[in-house]
This record gives sequence, C-alpha cells and structure tokens, in this order.
Amino acid sequence: MYDELDLDMLGDKKTALFLIMSDTDGTFAFLISLIYSILFNRLCERADDVYGGRLPIHVRCLIDEAANIGQIPNLERLMATIRSREISACLVLQAQSQLKALYKDNMDTIIGNCDASLFLGGKEETTLKSWSSLLGKETIDMYNTSVTKGTQESHGQNFQKLGKDLMSVDELPVMDGGKCLLQIRGVRPFLSRKYDITKHPRYKYLSDYDKKNTFDIEKFLSTKLPIWPVELCRNYEITPEDLDAQME
Repeated sequence: MYDELDLDMLGDKKTALFLIMSDTDGTFAFLISLIYSILFNRLCERADDVYGGRLPIHVRCLIDEAANIGQIPNLERLMATIRSREISACLVLQAQSQLKALYKDNMDTIIGNCDASLFLGGKEETTLKSWSSLLGKETIDMYNTSVTKGTQESHGQNFQKLGKDLMSVDELPVMDGGKCLLQIRGVRPFLSRKYDITKHPRYKYLSDYDKKNTFDIEKFLSTKLPIWPVELCRNYEITPEDLDAQME
C-alpha cells in the first residue's frame, strides 16, 4: 500500500536489507531485479545531489544466485558507474555461462568492471577456460636425452625452457575442495585456503550453530506494521459517559 523500504536512505547509516525469494519458483523474480535497478539509481542520485558524489556509508549488494533473479536493466553500465559512489555489487553465480545466457554480449563488460574474481570450484567449460587463461603460464625446464645406435653409438642431451599453463582446464575441476582462487586487480592471482566458518567469533549466532537462531519469516511478517504518516485512518470520539456505559 505504501513504500517503507526507503531505498535511497541505505547509504546514510548502517542498514541490512534482505530480499528473499523462492529459489525454485521465479514468478516474482522481476520484483527483485526491479528493486536492484531502483536501488542503484536512487543511491547514485542521492550521492550526487546530497553528498557530493560519494555516500557516507558504503553499500555492498551481495546478489546470491544472480542468474535466477532475472535481468537487472542496464547492469553493464551500472557496474561501471556505481563504484565511484561507494556502491558495489557482488554477483554470485554457479557458472559463468549463466551470465552469458542472461546478459548476452554484455557479459564481458560486466566481468571487466569487477575488480575481484573468486573461483570456489566447478566444472563448467566456459568458466574453466576463462580461469585457465586468467592464471597465465609458468616456466618449466624440459630435459631430453637421445641415444642413436649404428656403426657408431652416439648420445645427445637437450635442455629447453617452455611455458605451461599454471593450471590447465583439466586441473581446475579436480582442485582441492578446501581451496579457492582469488584474482584482484593489480595483483597476481593466488591460491588460498577457504575460511573455516566455524572458527568465526560470531558463528554462534548462526542457525547452523543453534536452531534457535533461525529467522522465522512468518513470525516477522505477523508483526503489525506501524501507521504510516500519510495513511488515512478513522477517528472516533468517545466521551467518559460512553466508557461508563460500556463498563455497565
């Protein structure tokens, strides 16, 4: 009935906004993509008009299952412009081909505007080829020996330096599940061990640690919403006599 999200205010103070939808039913996926589109545009306008180009609080959008929420309009252009306003978008995908199917030729533009890329594992061919090329090559020493037998036996040795893919397409799918690859702009890609979430000091607040911490969406939605300032309400005037009559 009215807007209570105040999307343009997310960069004014620390706020957490959760956009939750079914991961199997995409009926309302367009609402999520619409909210993101409005969010980016409103925040950029507020950053320019109120704060001189940069929001006081950095707004980070963790877009999990980015391929299942529908296409965000003009995402390729937004990815290049929102960074200067203290806004960032983290696209989480199962495979790079999902982004290709959704954004077609704009996929390379979107990926190119991401300063960091994280590979947690997978076996999709497009993703593997991209990461194998991104990792580059390493130098290896090649040593050959030869023996020629005839009237006179001869021996030969040959030393060469060759370039080899740091991790080939067939090596990436069998990468240790406890490790990941991280590439940050200006830094060589490196292999790192995944963080053990159970060692985090706030792990005890998750539902994985205690089922009592599970967020009950039904209970949350059952809470009566406060009256909005512009909402029309009926006013009833009750006199003390009316109250006394009801008590009788």
